[in-house]
Amino acid sequence: MSDPTGPADVPRRPPPDPTWRERIQSLIHQAGVELSVARVALAVAAVAVAIVAAVVVLHPLSSTARPEDSLPLASAAPSSASSSAVTSAPSTTAPQLIVQAAGAVVHPGVYTIASTARVNDLMTAAGGFAPDADPDQVELAATLTDGERVYVPRVGETVSPPGGASGSSSAASQGPIDLNRASESDLEALPGIGPALAQAIVDYRTQHGAFTSIDDLTNVRGIGPAKLEQLRPLVKV
Repeated sequence: MSDPTGPADVPRRPPPDPTWRERIQSLIHQAGVELSVARVALAVAAVAVAIVAAVVVLHPLSSTARPEDSLPLASAAPSSASSSAVTSAPSTTAPQLIVQAAGAVVHPGVYTIASTARVNDLMTAAGGFAPDADPDQVELAATLTDGERVYVPRVGETVSPPGGASGSSSAASQGPIDLNRASESDLEALPGIGPALAQAIVDYRTQHGAFTSIDDLTNVRGIGPAKLEQLRPLVKV
Protein backbone atom coordinates (compact mmCIF):
# COMPACT_ATOMS: atom_id res chain seq x y z
CA MET A 1 0.00 0.00 0.00
CA SER A 2 1.54 3.29 -1.16
CA ASP A 3 2.60 6.02 1.16
CA PRO A 4 -0.08 8.75 0.94
CA THR A 5 2.46 11.33 1.58
CA GLY A 6 4.43 10.40 -1.66
CA PRO A 7 8.13 9.74 -2.13
CA ALA A 8 10.57 11.48 0.04
CA ASP A 9 12.08 14.70 -1.48
CA VAL A 10 15.49 13.99 -3.20
CA PRO A 11 18.03 16.78 -2.46
CA ARG A 12 18.98 18.77 -5.63
CA ARG A 13 22.63 18.94 -6.81
CA PRO A 14 23.99 22.54 -7.14
CA PRO A 15 24.62 23.68 -10.72
CA PRO A 16 28.27 23.56 -11.99
CA ASP A 17 30.42 26.67 -12.05
CA PRO A 18 30.23 28.59 -15.31
CA THR A 19 33.24 28.37 -17.68
CA TRP A 20 35.45 31.41 -18.51
CA ARG A 21 33.76 31.81 -21.88
CA GLU A 22 30.34 31.83 -20.22
CA ARG A 23 31.56 34.40 -17.73
CA ILE A 24 32.88 36.69 -20.47
CA GLN A 25 29.63 36.41 -22.40
CA SER A 26 27.71 37.14 -19.22
CA LEU A 27 29.79 40.24 -18.54
CA ILE A 28 29.36 41.45 -22.10
CA HIS A 29 25.65 40.84 -21.93
CA GLN A 30 25.37 42.74 -18.65
CA ALA A 31 27.40 45.65 -20.08
CA GLY A 32 25.26 45.75 -23.16
CA VAL A 33 28.23 45.66 -25.52
CA GLU A 34 27.78 44.11 -28.92
CA LEU A 35 30.82 42.30 -30.33
CA SER A 36 31.58 41.90 -33.98
CA VAL A 37 34.52 40.73 -36.07
CA ALA A 38 35.30 44.28 -37.23
CA ARG A 39 35.46 45.63 -33.73
CA VAL A 40 37.72 42.85 -32.58
CA ALA A 41 40.10 43.54 -35.51
CA LEU A 42 40.24 47.23 -34.72
CA ALA A 43 41.02 46.52 -31.10
CA VAL A 44 43.85 44.16 -32.05
CA ALA A 45 45.28 46.74 -34.48
CA ALA A 46 45.19 49.45 -31.84
CA VAL A 47 47.07 47.25 -29.41
CA ALA A 48 49.70 46.42 -32.05
CA VAL A 49 50.24 50.12 -32.87
CA ALA A 50 50.67 50.91 -29.20
CA ILE A 51 53.29 48.17 -28.82
CA VAL A 52 55.27 49.39 -31.87
CA ALA A 53 55.23 52.99 -30.60
CA ALA A 54 56.53 51.90 -27.23
CA VAL A 55 59.40 49.93 -28.83
CA VAL A 56 60.42 52.92 -31.00
CA VAL A 57 60.45 55.29 -28.03
CA LEU A 58 62.37 52.99 -25.72
CA HIS A 59 64.83 51.63 -28.37
CA PRO A 60 65.87 54.11 -31.13
CA LEU A 61 66.46 52.64 -34.55
CA SER A 62 69.96 51.19 -34.93
CA SER A 63 70.27 52.78 -38.37
CA THR A 64 70.96 56.19 -36.84
CA ALA A 65 74.29 57.41 -38.27
CA ARG A 66 77.18 57.58 -35.82
CA PRO A 67 79.58 60.58 -35.90
CA GLU A 68 82.57 58.38 -36.73
CA ASP A 69 80.76 56.94 -39.77
CA SER A 70 80.97 60.35 -41.51
CA LEU A 71 84.78 60.47 -41.27
CA PRO A 72 86.74 59.59 -44.46
CA LEU A 73 88.51 56.24 -44.53
CA ALA A 74 92.30 56.19 -44.61
CA SER A 75 93.81 54.93 -47.84
CA ALA A 76 97.10 53.06 -48.11
CA ALA A 77 97.51 53.86 -51.81
CA PRO A 78 100.13 56.56 -52.58
CA SER A 79 98.92 59.77 -54.15
CA SER A 80 99.34 60.24 -57.87
CA ALA A 81 101.46 63.35 -57.28
CA SER A 82 104.07 61.50 -55.23
CA SER A 83 104.08 58.57 -57.68
CA SER A 84 104.69 60.87 -60.64
CA ALA A 85 107.46 62.65 -58.73
CA VAL A 86 109.26 59.36 -58.19
CA THR A 87 108.86 58.04 -61.74
CA SER A 88 109.80 61.35 -63.38
CA ALA A 89 113.06 61.83 -61.44
CA PRO A 90 115.85 62.34 -64.01
CA SER A 91 118.87 60.11 -64.05
CA THR A 92 122.00 61.65 -62.49
CA THR A 93 124.55 59.07 -63.69
CA ALA A 94 127.68 60.93 -64.83
CA PRO A 95 129.72 59.74 -67.84
CA GLN A 96 132.99 58.01 -67.02
CA LEU A 97 136.41 57.49 -68.58
CA ILE A 98 138.62 54.41 -68.76
CA VAL A 99 142.28 55.44 -68.42
CA GLN A 100 145.59 53.76 -67.60
CA ALA A 101 148.13 54.71 -64.96
CA ALA A 102 151.65 53.47 -65.78
CA GLY A 103 155.19 53.98 -64.61
CA ALA A 104 156.17 54.95 -61.07
CA VAL A 105 152.80 54.59 -59.33
CA VAL A 106 151.90 52.33 -56.42
CA HIS A 107 149.23 50.37 -58.30
CA PRO A 108 149.66 50.59 -62.09
CA GLY A 109 146.62 49.57 -64.07
CA VAL A 110 143.41 50.59 -65.82
CA TYR A 111 140.89 52.67 -63.88
CA THR A 112 137.36 53.94 -64.45
CA ILE A 113 136.97 57.52 -63.24
CA ALA A 114 134.64 60.47 -63.76
CA SER A 115 134.82 62.37 -67.04
CA THR A 116 135.69 65.55 -65.13
CA ALA A 117 138.69 63.98 -63.37
CA ARG A 118 142.24 65.26 -63.75
CA VAL A 119 145.56 63.46 -63.81
CA ASN A 120 145.87 64.07 -60.05
CA ASP A 121 142.62 62.12 -59.52
CA LEU A 122 144.05 59.20 -61.50
CA MET A 123 147.19 59.25 -59.37
CA THR A 124 145.05 59.08 -56.24
CA ALA A 125 143.10 56.13 -57.66
CA ALA A 126 146.40 54.36 -58.44
CA GLY A 127 147.58 54.67 -54.84
CA GLY A 128 149.80 57.69 -55.38
CA PHE A 129 153.37 57.99 -56.64
CA ALA A 130 155.96 55.29 -56.07
CA PRO A 131 158.98 56.22 -53.88
CA ASP A 132 161.21 56.64 -56.97
CA ALA A 133 158.71 58.70 -58.98
CA ASP A 134 159.48 62.16 -60.34
CA PRO A 135 156.10 63.96 -59.98
CA ASP A 136 157.58 67.23 -61.27
CA GLN A 137 157.43 65.78 -64.77
CA VAL A 138 153.68 65.05 -64.53
CA GLU A 139 150.97 67.57 -65.39
CA LEU A 140 148.71 66.85 -62.42
CA ALA A 141 146.13 69.46 -63.44
CA ALA A 142 145.77 68.12 -66.99
CA THR A 143 142.43 66.77 -68.14
CA LEU A 144 141.96 63.17 -69.22
CA THR A 145 140.43 61.53 -72.27
CA ASP A 146 138.90 58.09 -72.65
CA GLY A 147 141.55 55.46 -73.43
CA GLU A 148 144.47 57.67 -72.35
CA ARG A 149 147.67 56.23 -70.80
CA VAL A 150 149.41 58.43 -68.23
CA TYR A 151 153.05 57.51 -67.62
CA VAL A 152 154.88 58.69 -64.50
CA PRO A 153 158.68 58.82 -65.05
CA ARG A 154 161.13 57.85 -62.36
CA VAL A 155 163.83 60.09 -60.88
CA GLY A 156 166.64 60.50 -63.40
CA GLU A 157 164.52 59.24 -66.30
CA THR A 158 164.92 61.63 -69.24
CA VAL A 159 163.45 59.74 -72.19
CA SER A 160 159.68 59.48 -72.50
CA PRO A 161 158.62 55.83 -72.82
CA PRO A 162 156.86 54.86 -76.05
CA GLY A 163 153.15 55.28 -75.82
CA GLY A 164 153.47 57.25 -72.60
CA ALA A 165 152.46 60.72 -71.59
CA SER A 166 154.93 62.38 -69.31
CA GLY A 167 155.24 65.97 -68.16
CA SER A 168 155.37 68.89 -70.56
CA SER A 169 159.00 69.68 -69.62
CA SER A 170 160.20 66.32 -71.03
CA ALA A 171 158.21 66.73 -74.22
CA ALA A 172 159.32 70.33 -74.63
CA SER A 173 163.00 69.34 -74.41
CA GLN A 174 162.56 67.44 -77.66
CA GLY A 175 161.13 70.48 -79.38
CA PRO A 176 157.59 71.05 -80.77
CA ILE A 177 156.07 68.11 -82.64
CA ASP A 178 154.89 68.72 -86.21
CA LEU A 179 151.20 67.79 -86.31
CA ASN A 180 151.38 67.02 -90.02
CA ARG A 181 154.36 64.63 -89.76
CA ALA A 182 154.11 63.12 -86.29
CA SER A 183 153.29 59.43 -85.97
CA GLU A 184 150.91 58.02 -83.39
CA SER A 185 153.88 57.20 -81.14
CA ASP A 186 155.16 60.77 -81.41
CA LEU A 187 151.73 62.15 -80.51
CA GLU A 188 151.40 59.80 -77.53
CA ALA A 189 154.51 61.42 -76.05
CA LEU A 190 152.49 64.60 -75.54
CA PRO A 191 150.84 65.13 -72.14
CA GLY A 192 147.23 64.04 -72.05
CA ILE A 193 147.40 62.21 -75.41
CA GLY A 194 146.72 58.49 -75.24
CA PRO A 195 146.51 55.89 -78.01
CA ALA A 196 142.86 56.64 -78.81
CA LEU A 197 143.38 60.39 -79.10
CA ALA A 198 146.61 59.98 -81.08
CA GLN A 199 144.74 57.74 -83.54
CA ALA A 200 141.96 60.38 -83.79
CA ILE A 201 144.50 63.10 -84.70
CA VAL A 202 146.06 60.95 -87.42
CA ASP A 203 142.60 59.98 -88.77
CA TYR A 204 141.54 63.64 -88.91
CA ARG A 205 144.73 64.51 -90.80
CA THR A 206 144.10 61.69 -93.27
CA GLN A 207 140.45 62.59 -93.88
CA HIS A 208 140.69 66.41 -93.93
CA GLY A 209 144.26 67.08 -95.06
CA ALA A 210 147.13 68.78 -93.28
CA PHE A 211 146.55 71.00 -90.28
CA THR A 212 146.76 74.66 -91.23
CA SER A 213 146.92 75.94 -87.66
CA ILE A 214 147.23 74.58 -84.14
CA ASP A 215 143.64 75.71 -83.46
CA ASP A 216 142.47 73.00 -85.90
CA LEU A 217 143.07 70.50 -83.10
CA THR A 218 139.72 71.52 -81.58
CA ASN A 219 138.07 69.84 -84.57
CA VAL A 220 139.40 66.50 -83.31
CA ARG A 221 136.95 64.74 -81.04
CA GLY A 222 138.29 64.69 -77.49
CA ILE A 223 140.30 67.92 -77.66
CA GLY A 224 138.71 70.96 -76.05
CA PRO A 225 139.94 74.48 -75.36
CA ALA A 226 141.73 73.49 -72.14
CA LYS A 227 143.69 70.64 -73.75
CA LEU A 228 144.47 72.84 -76.78
CA GLU A 229 146.16 75.43 -74.56
CA GLN A 230 148.08 72.61 -72.86
CA LEU A 231 149.36 71.34 -76.24
CA ARG A 232 149.92 74.71 -77.94
CA PRO A 233 153.59 75.19 -76.85
CA LEU A 234 154.42 71.57 -77.65
CA VAL A 235 153.20 71.28 -81.27
CA LYS A 236 153.58 73.11 -84.57
CA VAL A 237 152.30 72.97 -88.16
